[in-house]
Amino acid sequence: MIHENTLSIHFLSEGRGAPVILLHGMAASHHDWDQLIPPLVKAGYHAFAPDLFGHGDSPKPNDPQQYRFDALYAHLAAWLAGLNLEQPPVFIGHSLGGFLSLKYALDHPQSVRGLVLVNPFYAHNQISSWLRLLNRQPRLGAQALRLTPQRIIRSIASLEPTSRRYFPPQTRSRKAADYKRASPHILHIPHTVPDIGADLPALQLPTLVIWGEKDLTLRPDSFPRLVKALPHACGYPVQWCGHQPHLGAPEVVNRVVLEFLESNK
Repeated sequence: MIHENTLSIHFLSEGRGAPVILLHGMAASHHDWDQLIPPLVKAGYHAFAPDLFGHGDSPKPNDPQQYRFDALYAHLAAWLAGLNLEQPPVFIGHSLGGFLSLKYALDHPQSVRGLVLVNPFYAHNQISSWLRLLNRQPRLGAQALRLTPQRIIRSIASLEPTSRRYFPPQTRSRKAADYKRASPHILHIPHTVPDIGADLPALQLPTLVIWGEKDLTLRPDSFPRLVKALPHACGYPVQWCGHQPHLGAPEVVNRVVLEFLESNK
Protein backbone atom coordinates (compact mmCIF):
# COMPACT_ATOMS: atom_id res chain seq x y z
CA MET A 1 0.00 0.00 0.00
CA ILE A 2 1.30 3.45 -0.95
CA HIS A 3 1.07 6.22 1.64
CA GLU A 4 2.00 9.84 2.15
CA ASN A 5 2.40 11.16 5.69
CA THR A 6 2.17 14.73 6.91
CA LEU A 7 5.66 15.40 5.54
CA SER A 8 4.43 14.33 2.08
CA ILE A 9 6.99 11.53 2.02
CA HIS A 10 5.87 8.91 -0.44
CA PHE A 11 6.34 5.40 0.94
CA LEU A 12 5.23 1.82 0.58
CA SER A 13 3.93 -0.13 3.57
CA GLU A 14 3.34 -3.86 3.21
CA GLY A 15 2.79 -6.73 5.63
CA ARG A 16 2.34 -7.19 9.36
CA GLY A 17 4.86 -8.04 12.04
CA ALA A 18 8.31 -6.84 13.03
CA PRO A 19 9.18 -3.61 11.17
CA VAL A 20 11.86 -3.39 8.50
CA ILE A 21 12.88 -0.03 7.00
CA LEU A 22 14.29 -0.19 3.45
CA LEU A 23 16.30 2.81 2.22
CA HIS A 24 17.33 3.12 -1.43
CA GLY A 25 20.42 4.81 -2.80
CA MET A 26 21.07 7.90 -4.93
CA ALA A 27 18.70 8.50 -7.86
CA ALA A 28 16.62 5.41 -7.02
CA SER A 29 13.21 4.91 -5.38
CA HIS A 30 11.30 2.44 -3.23
CA HIS A 31 11.06 0.25 -6.35
CA ASP A 32 14.65 -0.84 -5.67
CA TRP A 33 13.11 -3.21 -3.12
CA ASP A 34 10.38 -4.70 -5.32
CA GLN A 35 12.08 -8.11 -5.27
CA LEU A 36 12.86 -8.16 -1.55
CA ILE A 37 9.58 -6.88 -0.09
CA PRO A 38 7.38 -9.87 -1.06
CA PRO A 39 9.69 -12.40 0.68
CA LEU A 40 9.85 -10.12 3.73
CA VAL A 41 6.06 -9.95 3.92
CA LYS A 42 5.73 -13.70 3.41
CA ALA A 43 8.19 -14.27 6.27
CA GLY A 44 6.05 -12.16 8.62
CA TYR A 45 7.68 -8.74 8.51
CA HIS A 46 6.20 -5.28 8.01
CA ALA A 47 8.18 -3.53 5.26
CA PHE A 48 8.36 0.27 4.98
CA ALA A 49 10.09 1.64 1.87
CA PRO A 50 10.14 5.43 1.41
CA ASP A 51 11.16 7.56 -1.53
CA LEU A 52 13.87 9.73 0.00
CA PHE A 53 13.71 13.52 -0.23
CA GLY A 54 14.26 14.56 -3.85
CA HIS A 55 13.56 11.06 -5.17
CA GLY A 56 10.65 9.10 -6.58
CA ASP A 57 7.34 10.73 -5.72
CA SER A 58 8.56 12.52 -2.59
CA PRO A 59 9.02 16.32 -2.48
CA LYS A 60 11.53 17.79 -4.95
CA PRO A 61 11.95 21.52 -4.29
CA ASN A 62 13.62 23.39 -7.12
CA ASP A 63 16.30 24.91 -4.92
CA PRO A 64 19.77 23.34 -4.94
CA GLN A 65 20.53 24.87 -1.54
CA GLN A 66 18.00 22.52 0.07
CA TYR A 67 19.85 19.43 -1.18
CA ARG A 68 22.23 18.85 1.68
CA PHE A 69 22.76 15.71 3.71
CA ASP A 70 21.51 17.29 6.92
CA ALA A 71 18.19 18.17 5.24
CA LEU A 72 17.87 14.67 3.76
CA TYR A 73 18.62 13.10 7.13
CA ALA A 74 16.26 15.39 9.06
CA HIS A 75 13.47 14.60 6.58
CA LEU A 76 14.05 10.86 7.07
CA ALA A 77 14.27 11.11 10.87
CA ALA A 78 11.00 13.07 11.06
CA TRP A 79 9.28 10.47 8.86
CA LEU A 80 10.55 7.64 11.06
CA ALA A 81 9.28 9.40 14.19
CA GLY A 82 5.89 9.81 12.52
CA LEU A 83 5.55 6.05 11.98
CA ASN A 84 5.15 5.57 15.75
CA LEU A 85 6.56 2.06 15.57
CA GLU A 86 5.91 -0.17 18.56
CA GLN A 87 9.31 -1.85 18.36
CA PRO A 88 12.72 -0.96 16.93
CA PRO A 89 13.09 -1.81 13.24
CA VAL A 90 15.86 -3.42 11.29
CA PHE A 91 17.25 -1.06 8.65
CA ILE A 92 18.16 -2.30 5.18
CA GLY A 93 20.04 0.34 3.20
CA HIS A 94 21.76 0.42 -0.17
CA SER A 95 24.63 2.84 -0.93
CA LEU A 96 23.51 6.28 0.38
CA GLY A 97 20.66 4.45 2.12
CA GLY A 98 23.34 2.44 3.90
CA PHE A 99 24.97 5.64 5.13
CA LEU A 100 21.61 6.93 6.36
CA SER A 101 21.06 3.65 8.19
CA LEU A 102 24.47 3.85 9.87
CA LYS A 103 23.99 7.49 10.86
CA TYR A 104 20.55 6.87 12.31
CA ALA A 105 21.80 3.85 14.26
CA LEU A 106 24.69 5.88 15.68
CA ASP A 107 22.33 8.69 16.73
CA HIS A 108 19.53 6.41 18.00
CA PRO A 109 21.13 3.10 19.06
CA GLN A 110 18.15 2.08 21.21
CA SER A 111 15.76 2.62 18.28
CA VAL A 112 17.39 0.18 15.83
CA ARG A 113 17.37 -3.63 16.13
CA GLY A 114 19.93 -4.39 13.42
CA LEU A 115 21.40 -3.32 10.11
CA VAL A 116 21.67 -4.82 6.64
CA LEU A 117 23.99 -2.72 4.47
CA VAL A 118 24.16 -3.38 0.73
CA ASN A 119 27.22 -1.84 -0.95
CA PRO A 120 26.99 0.91 1.67
CA PHE A 121 28.58 4.33 1.38
CA TYR A 122 30.29 5.20 4.64
CA ALA A 123 33.49 7.16 3.79
CA HIS A 124 34.57 9.54 1.05
CA ASN A 125 37.68 7.49 0.24
CA GLN A 126 35.40 4.70 -1.01
CA ILE A 127 34.26 6.74 -3.98
CA SER A 128 35.68 5.87 -7.40
CA SER A 129 37.83 8.51 -9.10
CA TRP A 130 35.26 9.32 -11.82
CA LEU A 131 32.50 9.80 -9.25
CA ARG A 132 34.76 11.89 -7.07
CA LEU A 133 35.31 14.23 -10.00
CA LEU A 134 31.55 14.49 -10.54
CA ASN A 135 30.99 15.27 -6.86
CA ARG A 136 33.33 18.26 -7.15
CA GLN A 137 31.09 19.75 -9.86
CA PRO A 138 27.51 19.08 -8.67
CA ARG A 139 26.03 21.85 -10.82
CA LEU A 140 27.48 20.33 -13.97
CA GLY A 141 26.31 16.89 -12.91
CA ALA A 142 22.81 18.20 -12.23
CA GLN A 143 22.69 19.87 -15.63
CA ALA A 144 23.84 16.66 -17.32
CA LEU A 145 21.20 14.62 -15.50
CA ARG A 146 18.54 17.12 -16.51
CA LEU A 147 19.47 17.09 -20.19
CA THR A 148 20.37 13.43 -20.76
CA PRO A 149 17.51 11.47 -22.39
CA GLN A 150 16.15 8.49 -20.50
CA ARG A 151 17.18 6.08 -23.27
CA ILE A 152 20.81 7.20 -22.90
CA ILE A 153 20.67 6.70 -19.14
CA ARG A 154 19.27 3.23 -19.75
CA SER A 155 22.20 2.45 -22.06
CA ILE A 156 24.68 3.72 -19.47
CA ALA A 157 23.01 1.58 -16.80
CA SER A 158 23.59 -1.49 -18.96
CA LEU A 159 27.36 -0.95 -18.64
CA GLU A 160 27.22 -1.85 -14.95
CA PRO A 161 28.98 -5.24 -14.66
CA THR A 162 25.95 -7.07 -13.29
CA SER A 163 23.55 -5.56 -15.81
CA ARG A 164 24.84 -7.22 -18.95
CA ARG A 165 24.30 -10.69 -17.57
CA TYR A 166 21.63 -10.52 -14.90
CA PHE A 167 19.53 -7.35 -15.05
CA PRO A 168 16.38 -7.93 -17.12
CA PRO A 169 15.41 -5.12 -19.55
CA GLN A 170 12.49 -4.04 -17.36
CA THR A 171 14.81 -3.50 -14.39
CA ARG A 172 17.18 -1.35 -16.47
CA SER A 173 14.21 0.65 -17.79
CA ARG A 174 12.85 1.25 -14.31
CA LYS A 175 16.27 2.32 -13.02
CA ALA A 176 16.56 4.82 -15.87
CA ALA A 177 13.06 6.14 -15.11
CA ASP A 178 14.00 6.61 -11.45
CA TYR A 179 17.10 8.59 -12.47
CA LYS A 180 15.02 10.90 -14.64
CA ARG A 181 12.26 11.51 -12.10
CA ALA A 182 14.69 12.28 -9.28
CA SER A 183 15.55 15.94 -8.86
CA PRO A 184 18.86 16.69 -10.60
CA HIS A 185 19.76 18.70 -7.49
CA ILE A 186 20.32 15.45 -5.55
CA LEU A 187 23.85 15.56 -6.96
CA HIS A 188 24.57 18.33 -4.44
CA ILE A 189 24.06 15.86 -1.57
CA PRO A 190 27.19 13.62 -1.68
CA HIS A 191 29.80 16.30 -0.98
CA THR A 192 27.86 17.40 2.14
CA VAL A 193 27.88 13.93 3.74
CA PRO A 194 29.73 13.97 7.09
CA ASP A 195 32.58 11.66 8.07
CA ILE A 196 31.42 8.98 10.52
CA GLY A 197 34.39 6.61 10.21
CA ALA A 198 35.73 7.27 13.69
CA ASP A 199 32.32 6.54 15.25
CA LEU A 200 31.74 3.12 13.66
CA PRO A 201 33.42 0.99 16.40
CA ALA A 202 30.83 2.34 18.86
CA LEU A 203 27.98 0.71 16.94
CA GLN A 204 26.96 -2.31 19.02
CA LEU A 205 24.30 -3.72 16.69
CA PRO A 206 24.16 -6.96 14.70
CA THR A 207 25.06 -5.98 11.16
CA LEU A 208 25.21 -7.76 7.83
CA VAL A 209 27.24 -6.18 5.02
CA ILE A 210 26.50 -7.47 1.51
CA TRP A 211 28.48 -6.24 -1.47
CA GLY A 212 29.12 -6.88 -5.13
CA GLU A 213 32.82 -7.42 -5.77
CA LYS A 214 32.64 -5.74 -9.20
CA ASP A 215 31.35 -2.42 -7.87
CA LEU A 216 32.47 0.47 -10.10
CA THR A 217 30.92 3.18 -7.90
CA LEU A 218 32.42 2.39 -4.49
CA ARG A 219 35.71 0.58 -3.98
CA PRO A 220 34.98 -3.11 -3.29
CA ASP A 221 37.93 -3.39 -0.90
CA SER A 222 36.23 -0.84 1.37
CA PHE A 223 33.47 -3.24 2.42
CA PRO A 224 35.65 -5.81 4.24
CA ARG A 225 37.18 -2.84 6.09
CA LEU A 226 33.70 -1.81 7.23
CA VAL A 227 32.99 -5.34 8.47
CA LYS A 228 36.22 -5.22 10.45
CA ALA A 229 35.41 -1.79 11.93
CA LEU A 230 31.97 -2.80 13.21
CA PRO A 231 32.08 -4.90 16.41
CA HIS A 232 29.18 -7.22 15.52
CA ALA A 233 29.27 -7.40 11.74
CA CYS A 234 29.54 -10.20 9.21
CA GLY A 235 30.14 -9.87 5.48
CA TYR A 236 28.77 -11.55 2.39
CA PRO A 237 30.48 -10.78 -0.95
CA VAL A 238 28.71 -11.57 -4.23
CA GLN A 239 31.45 -12.19 -6.77
CA TRP A 240 29.56 -11.58 -10.02
CA CYS A 241 27.71 -8.40 -9.00
CA GLY A 242 28.44 -4.69 -9.19
CA HIS A 243 26.97 -1.87 -7.13
CA GLN A 244 23.44 -3.30 -6.95
CA PRO A 245 23.46 -6.97 -5.90
CA HIS A 246 19.92 -6.66 -4.53
CA LEU A 247 18.84 -6.16 -8.16
CA GLY A 248 21.42 -8.31 -9.92
CA ALA A 249 21.25 -11.34 -7.61
CA PRO A 250 17.96 -11.01 -5.71
CA GLU A 251 17.63 -14.74 -5.02
CA VAL A 252 21.01 -14.67 -3.23
CA VAL A 253 20.50 -11.38 -1.39
CA ASN A 254 16.95 -12.23 -0.31
CA ARG A 255 18.07 -15.55 1.16
CA VAL A 256 20.98 -14.03 3.08
CA VAL A 257 18.85 -11.15 4.38
CA LEU A 258 16.07 -13.44 5.61
CA GLU A 259 18.59 -15.74 7.31
CA PHE A 260 20.08 -12.72 9.10
CA LEU A 261 16.68 -11.43 10.20
CA GLU A 262 15.61 -14.83 11.52
CA SER A 263 18.86 -15.27 13.45
CA ASN A 264 18.46 -11.84 15.11
CA LYS A 265 14.81 -11.94 16.17
